[in-house]
Amino acid sequence: MFEQIGTYLSTTPLYSVEIISVLILVGAFVGFINTVAGMATIISYALFMAMGMPINIANATTRIGVLAQFSVTSAVFRKEGYLDLRLATKVGIPVGIGAFLGAEFAALLPTNLIEWVTGSVIPLIALLLFVDKKKVTDRYESLSNSNMTLWKYLILFLIGIYGGFTHIGVGLLIMFGSFFLLGIDLLHANAIKQFAVVIYTPIALVIFAIHGLVNWPVALIYAIGNITGGYIASKVAIRWGERFIKVCVLIVVLAMSSWLIYKQF
Repeated sequence: MFEQIGTYLSTTPLYSVEIISVLILVGAFVGFINTVAGMATIISYALFMAMGMPINIANATTRIGVLAQFSVTSAVFRKEGYLDLRLATKVGIPVGIGAFLGAEFAALLPTNLIEWVTGSVIPLIALLLFVDKKKVTDRYESLSNSNMTLWKYLILFLIGIYGGFTHIGVGLLIMFGSFFLLGIDLLHANAIKQFAVVIYTPIALVIFAIHGLVNWPVALIYAIGNITGGYIASKVAIRWGERFIKVCVLIVVLAMSSWLIYKQF
């Protein structure tokens, strides 16, 4: 069945109603889940690779939708008073510097090595989805402060290297990194995540564009869905369905990582 789906996606004309609909609908779904739970970019990779893209092009192409989505959600968080632009910029700058190096690695490394690294790391990051936010907040909120120090910049720089290399899970790393390092609640940390992604993504995107890795037509169509899903999720409070969404994302993560590693044998 999966081979038939892949054949259909890779052989159907891009500008057909069917493919445009798939890109927008999946893009909206990914944008929604990325705002509510995270890790859904793995679905973007799976879709683009099913359409015939190697992982490095899929990695680069998804960044257009990411930038569009997080620009919109950043504006929403800012309007509602949750986004501290000054603090978010302090977080975003070292992440952006690291992203430059990470994107260069992703552009130059062999695709099979990228698949190995991605398939091995994302299940570990996915565990952050199941952190009990309330318990973590109650226990750690008072242990840090928002003063930036050299070691905090270094950690954010390392997160940026990962984010430049692959977007899968970097939002969770930025959010929990901001929470643990700066001592802010997770709602404000999530807002910082949105803006930090807006800072670092153009840097990575320029690197990928220079190397000719961005499929622009697919990226622009997909971004329409990302914006729609992200905007809806940023305006709607989802409570009862959050755990179900996390379980679904974890299943996709495990399936995708297993497939990426299996391909190497």
